[in-house]
Amino acid sequence: MNKTELIEHIATQADISKAAAARALDALIGGVKTTLKKNGSVSIVGFGTFTVTKRPARSGRNPRTGATIKIKSAKIPKFRPGKALKDHLN
Repeated sequence: MNKTELIEHIATQADISKAAAARALDALIGGVKTTLKKNGSVSIVGFGTFTVTKRPARSGRNPRTGATIKIKSAKIPKFRPGKALKDHLN
């Protein structure tokens, strides 16, 4: 399912226009991004939790030349599914 299909699904399920569903989805995504940018976490009960973790700096290898390179540390988003979502899938 891509974003367009998700918007259509939201519009159908909530009985709203596609434009309103698109605004709602964009607001949700924007809220999650903003919170994660501030190193916060977003918990949606029954669905899961979005968090930010820090990946430490490490050394790697350039596959083309074989030379050792240094990879900078980075913040990465993580999603941990909730119990209700896991139960629904199993």
